Amino acid sequence: MIALSLAEIAEVVGGQTHDIPDPSVQVTGPVVRDSREVEPGTLFAAFVGERVDGHDFARQVVEAGAVAILASRPVGVPAIVVADVQKALGALARHVVRRLGATLVALTGSAGKTSTKDLIAQVLQRKAPTVWTPGSLNNEIGLPLTALTATEETRFLVLEMGARGIGHIRYLTDLTPPKVGLVLNVGTAHIGEFGGREQIAQAKGELVEALPGDGAAILNADDPLVRAMASRTKAKVILFGESGEADVRAENVRLTDSGQPSFMLHTPSGCSDVTMRLYGEHHVSNALAAAAVAHELGMSAEEIATALSEAGSLSRWRMEVTERPDGVTIVNDAYNANPESMRAALRALAAMGKGRRTWAVLGKMAELGDEALAEHDAVGRLAVRLNVSKLVAVGGREASWLQLGAYNEGSWGEESVHVSDAQAAVDLLRSELRPGDVVLVKASRSVGLESVAEALLAGGTEGEVAAR
Repeated sequence: MIALSLAEIAEVVGGQTHDIPDPSVQVTGPVVRDSREVEPGTLFAAFVGERVDGHDFARQVVEAGAVAILASRPVGVPAIVVADVQKALGALARHVVRRLGATLVALTGSAGKTSTKDLIAQVLQRKAPTVWTPGSLNNEIGLPLTALTATEETRFLVLEMGARGIGHIRYLTDLTPPKVGLVLNVGTAHIGEFGGREQIAQAKGELVEALPGDGAAILNADDPLVRAMASRTKAKVILFGESGEADVRAENVRLTDSGQPSFMLHTPSGCSDVTMRLYGEHHVSNALAAAAVAHELGMSAEEIATALSEAGSLSRWRMEVTERPDGVTIVNDAYNANPESMRAALRALAAMGKGRRTWAVLGKMAELGDEALAEHDAVGRLAVRLNVSKLVAVGGREASWLQLGAYNEGSWGEESVHVSDAQAAVDLLRSELRPGDVVLVKASRSVGLESVAEALLAGGTEGEVAAR
């Protein structure tokens, strides 16, 4: 964070100083909410959670180097006391962002946000110092914490924005007003909370509504609901996609033998070949979105193509591909799941597994509401249509729907199996995997199927899946 005195911070957030001998002392480190992340110069934000109260760690974090606590009550050590820690954190982020000379890039979408954000960051940091959202910290707490890691040297600030309802993105854009806004897609993730794709589009479009007249809206030409958002912004519109009308587009898309996408990148400034290190054709759209942002910010087609070809995955459990010594390949994509990302992952598995046995270890997709049965059934059927050797459906009711879809689509009922939990999946796979097999592991975050991938990578027959 840019250096600010405790007196300045108190004024910005409307707080009262308590137990602070010298209000001119500066916060020179990051703002954190996890006591394990404290370092000298830190400001510690004390949140009250369901199981842990950050105020209880006040003395510990000051002893570890924190300058003060952003708190909702006095804690007996230097503190700035506010009525609402979350709102105060947002106010501080808004103040810092406005003082920075950085260009703020914000992105949202139903699927692919984190992977695309990681690509944008890796491309832009070749041009100038760049700060970006770690993992998926894209909500009203994670976003300001990310913004507050920017310094005077930061030139690009790339922020992922999530939404659980109408007005959420509007709130985030008020905290961190973007100059460039990217909308990837409108799918069915969280449809149970929103009520329909039109409502999701309404929420995601709040991003382009927040852009200034001299800003840029980067929109997916291949998604009609996203493309229609052009009418909701006063900013310049740049289209990306495989459509011939897209300003930034891909031609001659193909997959390598290992399942990595290759294509000719077209931008208004020229063309260049891209062969990605990431797996799955769905990354082509993510790459085009990143390329459109980079083009708008002054990078050439050749610079963008080189950066995309060398970019890797920065976030855990997203198409992490690891080959065991015995030749079994584990694809850990267990961070989260929705119907769109499930289909993309299954297609990637099919491409990677040509000539090899393939296993799809899948769990439930959360927050689908009334669409849950149909969507799980469809994913199970798709696994069979793609000739996945075996679907292992893990868990309760939703997993049984996955298995039933595959059973009904299959010829002999041998294409799928339903197991009760992660340990049962590991036991099954350990007994049946052969050298050369490819295993995809994917489900919504709450299922915790990354434990299956980790157990398989640990090898051998000893040990248990960690209890969750």
